[in-house]
Amino acid sequence: MPAEQLAEVSDLFVVGAILLYLFSMIAFAAELAFGRVRADAPAVPARRPVAVGAGADAAPDEPVEAPPGDVEPPAWAAKAGVAGLALGWVGWAANLAAILTRGLAVERWPWGNMYEFVVALCFAAVTAFLVTQVRYNVRFLGSFVMIAAAVGLGAAARLLYTSAGPVVPALDSYWVAIHVSAAVLASGLFVVGAASGGLYLVRGDGPSRLPSRADLERVAHRAIVVAFPLWTFAVITGALWADKAWGRYWGWDPKEVWSFITWVAYAAYLHARATGGWRGRPATIIQLVAFACLMFNLIGVNIFLSGLHSYADL
Repeated sequence: MPAEQLAEVSDLFVVGAILLYLFSMIAFAAELAFGRVRADAPAVPARRPVAVGAGADAAPDEPVEAPPGDVEPPAWAAKAGVAGLALGWVGWAANLAAILTRGLAVERWPWGNMYEFVVALCFAAVTAFLVTQVRYNVRFLGSFVMIAAAVGLGAAARLLYTSAGPVVPALDSYWVAIHVSAAVLASGLFVVGAASGGLYLVRGDGPSRLPSRADLERVAHRAIVVAFPLWTFAVITGALWADKAWGRYWGWDPKEVWSFITWVAYAAYLHARATGGWRGRPATIIQLVAFACLMFNLIGVNIFLSGLHSYADL
């Protein structure tokens, strides 16, 4: 198939992925809105005290009504969650097909500009969510991850689109497969962590259709623990690539600076949680600040700042 047709097929797969992610988001949202109501902590039945000296005819201790706990959802709500998961996997396949056909069209690694990078980032975020779902039940994150992926792909197709073609010599390197792939994978996991952290902040006290705050914080922490070494690897390999391309490891380019700021912010989160004993809201706020640094580094630097990385066309 000619390169032009492969590029058109890739664009169609992107549109298909957007629609599938949106349908998946709707299904997940339906399950979240009408699904199981959970208590923030297990309800412990209290017992009614009996007066001292009461006779044998006194009523035995009776359990006092416990706070409301789990409430069984309607049967269709769980089916909506399963449908959302199935649609998510099909959308994931369409997203992957878009990346593969784009790569065949340009005959290189398909993340040489902002459009291609955002398409790969959305794929990585959905992959991180689906792989996590295989081991843990995190369908409560589905609607948030899927809407983020759909909006990201839509913005890429509408605002960041770049026609398929060659890249500048500095990007035509095997380092793209090493450095950028690590950054994409880490970013996808950071998206899952941020979604869980955001839900932690909005979850109120008492019964909710969201998991407990402890579970939300645990999911966010595990995602970041896996993502942080990948981001560290991406920063190191970026320095090695810079030395090969420009003859120096570090040059205070805006992309380099914000990559390091992002690394420091996530390191501060992990350090505070491991050694300072920070838990709950303070730790969650730190990781969301770190995620904001990540988003500015991935998107804002290319739009608002100029530097050696500005050749990644918008």
